[in-house]
Amino acid sequence: MPPHTAGRRHKPSGRPKANIKSLKRKRDVDDHEKLEKAVQELDIKSEIKDFSDLPLSQITASGLEASHFKTLTDIQSKAIPLALKGRDILGAAKTGSGKTLAFLVPVLERLYRARWTEFDGLGALIISPTRELAIQIFEVLRKIGRYHTFSAALVIGGGDLKQQQERLGRMNILVCTPGRMLQHMDQTAAFEVGNLQVLVLDEADRIMDMGFQSSVDAIIEHLPKGRQTMLFSATQTKKVSDLARLNLQDPEYVAVHEAALSATPSTLQQHYVVVPLSKKLNTLFGFIRANVKSKIIVFFSSAKQVRFTYETFRHLQPGIPLLHLHGRQKLSARLDVTSKFSASRNSCIFATDVVARGLDFPAVDWVIQLDCPEDADTYIHRVGRTARAEKPGKAVLILDPSEEDGMIKRLEHKKVTIQKINIRKGKEKEIGDQLQKMCFQDPELKYLGKKAFESYAKSLWLQKDKEVFNIDKYDLEGFHTSMGLPGTPKIKFRKGDDTKKLKNTPRGLDDDSDEPKKPEVRTKYDRMFERRNQDVLSSHYAKTIADDRTEIQSQHADADEDDDFLSVKRIVPVDELSSSDQEDGEFTRSATKVVTGIGKDPLVIDSKRREKLLMSKKQLLKYKEKGVKLVYDDDGVAHQVYELEGEEAFEKQGPAAAQRAKFVQEETERVREADIDDRQLAKQKKREKKEKKRAREAAEIGLVDEAVPTLVDTGNEEDPLALLASLPLLEDAEDDRPAKRPKKWFEDDSGDEGTRRKGRIIEAEVEPETLEDLEALAAGLLN
Repeated sequence: MPPHTAGRRHKPSGRPKANIKSLKRKRDVDDHEKLEKAVQELDIKSEIKDFSDLPLSQITASGLEASHFKTLTDIQSKAIPLALKGRDILGAAKTGSGKTLAFLVPVLERLYRARWTEFDGLGALIISPTRELAIQIFEVLRKIGRYHTFSAALVIGGGDLKQQQERLGRMNILVCTPGRMLQHMDQTAAFEVGNLQVLVLDEADRIMDMGFQSSVDAIIEHLPKGRQTMLFSATQTKKVSDLARLNLQDPEYVAVHEAALSATPSTLQQHYVVVPLSKKLNTLFGFIRANVKSKIIVFFSSAKQVRFTYETFRHLQPGIPLLHLHGRQKLSARLDVTSKFSASRNSCIFATDVVARGLDFPAVDWVIQLDCPEDADTYIHRVGRTARAEKPGKAVLILDPSEEDGMIKRLEHKKVTIQKINIRKGKEKEIGDQLQKMCFQDPELKYLGKKAFESYAKSLWLQKDKEVFNIDKYDLEGFHTSMGLPGTPKIKFRKGDDTKKLKNTPRGLDDDSDEPKKPEVRTKYDRMFERRNQDVLSSHYAKTIADDRTEIQSQHADADEDDDFLSVKRIVPVDELSSSDQEDGEFTRSATKVVTGIGKDPLVIDSKRREKLLMSKKQLLKYKEKGVKLVYDDDGVAHQVYELEGEEAFEKQGPAAAQRAKFVQEETERVREADIDDRQLAKQKKREKKEKKRAREAAEIGLVDEAVPTLVDTGNEEDPLALLASLPLLEDAEDDRPAKRPKKWFEDDSGDEGTRRKGRIIEAEVEPETLEDLEALAAGLLN
């Protein structure tokens, strides 16, 4: 025994490990009991300023310290103590006040005190209205929960559904959007929510809105009632119906900004400017040119406006990197744009309200609201993207003259202090002519502009607050022109708009008025924009049309230059033309036209809509005669496509039993005839094979140099006399032609006996038969 172990008692190696595990388990139990006791003794009315003053587990405290979270915000100091005690919470605080930590810390502590493992299933569910906000919550959860052993997952739309289904059953914490979560609850068999402990709704007022109402109701039905529920938002919902749907139990309402002078951060400078609708794009472009070293967010009311403004301003090159973000983009593109804007120092992003809630972009200098928000709550969420965490920020609201009074009144009611400013002269940049030129040169851009205008007009029409948004007070024609689009806009859903009525009016009825018409003034821009196919969103189609037009013009050089090969010439019946019109060379337009040659029946054109049919090959297919479809069988014979016979036609041919017997008899006869043909063909092939074999054998022995005679088909099966009759006689063969001697290897093509080499002829005395003879002959040739 070694000296250092002398006198010691040897113990089994397993006992110390067992003792260590039991001691660790006992220590964990003691820590949980102490933590549970500290939470019960926590005074919710006391002022807590640091996370170290809260009864938190050492694991959570280490995660907060590693993430550099030390001091509590107002909403955190009031909401976290209540949440640790298991109360239901309605939390409302200003944007950028730290609401995310106010519910993530209680979630981790609730599961830790319950000793939650992966075998216990789902313990906490956090629902967010947008994908970007869900990703941001998940990243914060990963930071502060880095030392916990809980499994967490991000479940949002756009991700791999099968991959999410495989991992969903093992997750303890889920951060999700309503639509995808409901899909998993209905389709994923291994997903169980019966043990859920905590439910969190971030931006609860938006989730409880009409857009997510049905999804949230369906999710609540799957969840157990004995859970803890927490709702957080900058503008919290207080509807009794919403709270009843969530099954809240004595909720605590925590609001930290109701007693404040403003619902927005004090470090935020808020202004508004009144600009006519036709000058909005000029004002925006001038503002961006004046702040190229800033970080700017511009809010629009629709995704199509975002796309059009981004494409046009990108061509105008304002001198700052431009980005765009809206809900119609794919998830990968949205994440890429979000990361680029977060990492940039100076850039401008055009976005919809998908960015307005919860997202934390660092160091945003300006928030520009080009389109008026639908209500004061939306305004608060939009401007909350800047001046976060008590940092400075600026916001500008651009209002139409018809929106000023109603919107300012609603902002004052929400305790939003905003000041009116004026734009300096010379700061606006006139870009209408440039937009008009771009829309004419690029049909795709013109198409985007039309869709953007329609979406903006529709958003105004659908607004609930008609006191602020009265579509009749907007200068939509001026806005349409400022976007570089030609013509007068037609809004189908607007009251008093007779577009549909005029469109369906027959062509002969629009000239019945007796009032003299003023001559229409047409400019070159009108003629330019009246060209066909300008609104087709396809460069390939435009190129094809251009190539076809060039080919037609080359074939018909004498045709009128103003005629369009796609347009249908006006057809006027001769009997409707007056003699005076014919003498003057002028034709009057008739109410109806008849076009023949397209189908069996003549096509009557009595309106502009039916006249456009002649310009579409696809539409004309309905009036053309339909051919008969043919298919080819294995023998190359064409026949019509077999179709099932109707029951009535089948019964007219007779009883089913008689038809069956007739069909069997016909098929039997056909098979018998086919069998005979197959037998004769097999015999013929066998005979030809034998003849080829005999000819090959005869050629090998060199007896006969001519073709082997073939059998004469006399109709009898293998008639031996026919073979003898087909053989030639020996005398006849000698008379016809002499027998040819096979050429030897030393003879050339001349046919002379001997070998010609370099002008000399050497005759062989004896035909070589043995190897010695061949050697002697070769020696003579060499000499």
